[in-house]
Amino acid sequence: MAEVVALVDYGAGNLHSVENALRKVGASVTVTADPDVVRAADRIVLPGVGSFKACAEGLHAAKGVVEAMHERVFVGGAPFLGICVGMQLLATRGLEHAVTPGLDWIPGEVRLIKPSDETVKVPHMGWNDVALTPHAKYHDLVENGEAYFLHSYHFHAESGKDVLAMTDHGGGLVAAVGRDNIAGVQFHPEKSQHYGLAMLGRFLEWNP
Repeated sequence: MAEVVALVDYGAGNLHSVENALRKVGASVTVTADPDVVRAADRIVLPGVGSFKACAEGLHAAKGVVEAMHERVFVGGAPFLGICVGMQLLATRGLEHAVTPGLDWIPGEVRLIKPSDETVKVPHMGWNDVALTPHAKYHDLVENGEAYFLHSYHFHAESGKDVLAMTDHGGGLVAAVGRDNIAGVQFHPEKSQHYGLAMLGRFLEWNP
């Protein structure tokens, strides 16, 4: 029987495209806001588009879901993947619109992109390189390649050991973070064609 991937539904959009991409690589996907389903899942994916504040509020408004994710990931050891704002929510706090607490699973904060070159526009939108850091050797999830990005805020990790990959948009930006059985990607794998589908396929096989 295929492992069940809980795709967390908290009103943050892009669910349909992420669900389709996961199914395309062979996942058995349950789109859910039911904490009992999250607790029983083999793997968890947290998507997210829009502002950090709106996503954080939506996630905490889904009764019992944050607690269920924490239990399944930290006690049960289930592999976890955050996508775009879902990755940013792993941070301690976000600074978009107001200081908003995140999950604090990977210490850091989410800040506005401020390119060193004023000709570089924000948001960071389109295809860009994903370049592994030396710490990526401890993870089997992200590879060098090119992916699709769309964001105006970026993850600033407290420890470089949590940064798996970088990209460049008028300066270095974190493209992926991870520690233990937790990972997050700033890019959209569901929009990144072969590169993104291959990464989601590795997530299904990932055994941290």
